[in-house]
Amino acid sequence: MNAKQQTTIAMHLIAGVLLFGLCSPAAWAKAPDPLQAAVQRGAHLFATDTFGGHGMTCQSCHSGGGKIAGQVAGGGKIPSLANAAAIFPRYSPRAGKVITLEDQIRGCIAGGLGGKPPAYGSQALTDLASYLTFLSNGKPIDMGGKPG
Repeated sequence: MNAKQQTTIAMHLIAGVLLFGLCSPAAWAKAPDPLQAAVQRGAHLFATDTFGGHGMTCQSCHSGGGKIAGQVAGGGKIPSLANAAAIFPRYSPRAGKVITLEDQIRGCIAGGLGGKPPAYGSQALTDLASYLTFLSNGKPIDMGGKPG
């Protein structure tokens, strides 16, 4: 084996040791995914937070975490939220303007729950919107389409 071959082998060994060190089991552990964390926080808020309202949560009306059709307190049916993010922005006859998903979330919290909606740009509103967008993952975009 000549000097050039020995140098090449030595460099490969060093590269292998460095690569193995960087790819050790500790390095394999995936860092927390900020988007997944936002979705999880949003799901938690959806299921547990009353937003200072009358003791109800989003899940009080939107059954199964919003994944199946629900029912309002008076007995009226409401569609699932499975495509909620895919149908916004949309025109709201009640508001008389085009609204965003965040507008809708805030409106539901204020009206349906009687609570204080999270501020625009807040972590809570971002987390709720992230959760609803997660529910809509894979649904075709249908701006102005029907819920459910």
